[in-house]
Amino acid sequence: MTLLHSKAHRLVWPMMATALVVSWSSGFVGIRYASENADVMLVLFWRTLMSGLILLPFALLIGPRIGARALVEQMVFGVAMMFLYLGGFALAIGQRVPTGLVALISDLVPLAIAALSQPVLGQRLTGRQWIGTALGVTGVLVVSLDSLSLGTAPAWAYVLTVASMMVLALATVVQKRMGTINMPIHQSLCIQCLTAAILFAACAERNGGLMPPLDARFGFGIAWLVLFSTFFCYSTYYVSLRLYTASQVSSVIYLSPPVTMLWGWSMFGEPLSTAMFVGLAVTLFGVWFTSSRSAAWKDLELAQQH
Repeated sequence: MTLLHSKAHRLVWPMMATALVVSWSSGFVGIRYASENADVMLVLFWRTLMSGLILLPFALLIGPRIGARALVEQMVFGVAMMFLYLGGFALAIGQRVPTGLVALISDLVPLAIAALSQPVLGQRLTGRQWIGTALGVTGVLVVSLDSLSLGTAPAWAYVLTVASMMVLALATVVQKRMGTINMPIHQSLCIQCLTAAILFAACAERNGGLMPPLDARFGFGIAWLVLFSTFFCYSTYYVSLRLYTASQVSSVIYLSPPVTMLWGWSMFGEPLSTAMFVGLAVTLFGVWFTSSRSAAWKDLELAQQH
């Protein structure tokens, strides 16, 4: 029985890995798809509102009672991790920064966490971490410069993607330093989504109102983002972490940028070049080189569970 169980465990992994990398990539592509005929802030408002409302009854009925301090903590992290991080990436995608590049910069979070741990937590970087960070930044610069020459997005939108990634990394490090209250994922995600929805509503109202476009594209895009990119992706991620090691799961997430890049090229005709793939390979190697022997991914996973 043990042998059969072990064999089944190995056979399930390719399916789990495929589901994880596709669903992880789908969030970037889904935002681009839904925002073709709608303001990107409107897309994020409906995504976070629907996600939060679906989770609300479970958050209230299942799990420990949510205290005032825990509520405020999750609201603050909702501002950082949902509104600023997700909003910044989505705004960049709305400005037509290639979705593959946005996914690539998102994968730099472990490097940023390692870099910020020195001034915030007093943890010195190792030589391995410095080399990995330098490789990661070099690769992103190669992809970004090539995208600028081929695409139409303004330069500030590229800067915004990096700033958004740094916000998530800083929030993760600060969260570790503060020692926040542990909370089940469905409760923390509900609070963060509803908090972000309020802020996205203010932005969407300023940009034209909260009424969604009455077309199938927008409806399908929101359903995609809520059901597949949020619930299916989170479920697959946490089930994978229960069944397999964190390093094994994170190594699959590194495949998200090339998948997103190809997806964006095939669906939206986004620029694709040899230089982009070279820069992509350099960055992913840098992330792997740094994270394979560091606690950066562990810190990020802990932050997402609080």
